[in-house]
Amino acid sequence: MTVSWSAYRRAHRRSRQAWALLAALALALVASAAWFFTAGQFAAAEPAAAGPSQAPVFDGTWMKPVAPVYPVPAGSARAALEGLAVKGRAPKDTYRREAFGQAWLDVDRNGCDTRNDILRRDLTAVGFTEGSTCGVASGSIVEPYTGKTVDFRRGPESSKEIQIDHVVALGDAWQKGAQGLTPQQRQSLANDPLNLIAADGPANQQKGAGDAATWLPKNKNIRCHYVARQISVKASYGLWVTQPEKDAMRRVLDSCPDQPTIAAQ
Repeated sequence: MTVSWSAYRRAHRRSRQAWALLAALALALVASAAWFFTAGQFAAAEPAAAGPSQAPVFDGTWMKPVAPVYPVPAGSARAALEGLAVKGRAPKDTYRREAFGQAWLDVDRNGCDTRNDILRRDLTAVGFTEGSTCGVASGSIVEPYTGKTVDFRRGPESSKEIQIDHVVALGDAWQKGAQGLTPQQRQSLANDPLNLIAADGPANQQKGAGDAATWLPKNKNIRCHYVARQISVKASYGLWVTQPEKDAMRRVLDSCPDQPTIAAQ
């Protein structure tokens, strides 16, 4: 069979177009894969901007202040950070939770233990256990570390969903100056509303005794407040920071240079 020259040219042109289309598709697939394995997977994993940009600190209508060692310095968190001593960690092997007193005492003597005080402060639509004005049985919270809304119900298992986090973990505090505090001062540090936030249980467990160099809330909206609160606690209890911790705090505050310190009154 004889093929005309014009037919051959048309077939050759269609072949080149097909190959060009396949090449473009291949390039698009490569670009998509590169985006996913460099940035895309992390962008998809991060929550959308949501949740609070700060967390409650003090409610003077029913809470009483806990006296820290020093007043929280007024002004910017960045300036307060520069005022903190920078040292290495002290040994951790001597840390005991008991060094900070019995957990959840009624340190402010308002008739309610610290855990219930913080739940009442941080939750909305609070319900109390029958016959009590202290025991928080239920409530709702826009959880600050993840940004998700959680309905709290007291119970053997459900209570673990919302835990009370020490903003400056007690283990971290022990290695950065708390060993030099008096037992009464350590008790205040463990129960100071400034150092306590109702938080997502799994996030709190993941944080452990971490500082800003090893753990920050997944919800980026709260990070400026969170770091400023850590700085304020460390300043008011004479604690120090490590250099990596200070560097991490600086990086967070670069996005909010006017972030003030946080006081519990």
